[in-house]
Amino acid sequence: MKGLVVERVETFAVALPTLRSFGVSGGAVTTAGKPSLRVLVKVSADGVSGWGESTPIPAWTYETAESIVSTIDRYLAPAILGLPCWDLDRINRAFDRAINRGFSIGAPLARAGVDVALHDLLGKAIGVPVGVLWGQRRAETVPLGWMVSGQSPAEVADRVAEGTEAGYSAFKVKIGLHDVPTDLAVVRAVRDAAPDAPLWVDANQGYAPDVALRVARELSTLDVHAFEQPVPANDVVGLRRLCRDCPVPVALDESLRHPSDLATFTRLEAVDIAIAKVQRNAGLTLSRRLCSLAEDNGVRLMGSGLTDSDVGLAASVHLFAAYGIDIPVDLNGRQFVDSVYATGETVRIRDGVAEVPAGPGLGVEVDEAVVRELAVDVLSCGVP
Repeated sequence: MKGLVVERVETFAVALPTLRSFGVSGGAVTTAGKPSLRVLVKVSADGVSGWGESTPIPAWTYETAESIVSTIDRYLAPAILGLPCWDLDRINRAFDRAINRGFSIGAPLARAGVDVALHDLLGKAIGVPVGVLWGQRRAETVPLGWMVSGQSPAEVADRVAEGTEAGYSAFKVKIGLHDVPTDLAVVRAVRDAAPDAPLWVDANQGYAPDVALRVARELSTLDVHAFEQPVPANDVVGLRRLCRDCPVPVALDESLRHPSDLATFTRLEAVDIAIAKVQRNAGLTLSRRLCSLAEDNGVRLMGSGLTDSDVGLAASVHLFAAYGIDIPVDLNGRQFVDSVYATGETVRIRDGVAEVPAGPGLGVEVDEAVVRELAVDVLSCGVP
């Protein structure tokens, strides 16, 4: 293990089959009939390889498939070649030098793909799952919430019925996609369809603070458990006001790109719930720091993903199980994207519960031949 050094880092922008359309307040995440691009990252060292994933969603953040591939190939990979694979702290400091931070952290999605691949590689090298590598796993399963993807009250009622039939008992719905009356009508339809289920809403920065507060007062009458990212990520004043006056707990997602962001919002009393999200936090290394910081400061933890395929899904399951997150988490990739490259062992989901993979590393078997067959050259031909 001590002599295991990074020898090669490869990126594959793969066009995965899309199962259905899904959108957030910023625009489309997946579109039926159009492939969903995911960037898979392979890190190799002394005959062992690990896989990671970066999910380009320009409607959610600034990183695109093109920028992720070029950032890894031209900046991150050269910065870590020859470094010990186990020295994740040194590798993250090398990333900081290669792509400097802006307001928070530079290129977190690209960094996440490499960081997760290194965790997978390390686990495979010594034959243990990621949680064993950390010496931390508080649960063997992770409860999931069903993403309600409809755009109207009638559609969301059908989506809730679909989730219930699949064994899910908690639901999440996106708002901020329409005017306020339509948004609230959608949430009411979900609550009517699932009167006793845990329910939270996510605005993805879609409201101004005064509008968000007005919406929250209505949400409180619908027994909504959390109001996720109601205002823009850097509106610290607005978030502080909301946490002071909002009748629904305010959960932060896009605001927390680095653990230091959580420290700032905690000191300012501008966060009720911290969302753990592997890719937003540049991988598992910094995600663990954020989760521990939240615990140490008495901030509740929830979990979420980026409509990841199975590699990203597995990374999140390992993280959330390590911290025993028992609030149903939003890992919705299986609803919208087909991970056709995962042809062997992968994450098992039964009745809305994900099992922690038992195999070494992430516990996902990646068929590299399928990956190479699906790969597209986004730098020369653009997005399919």
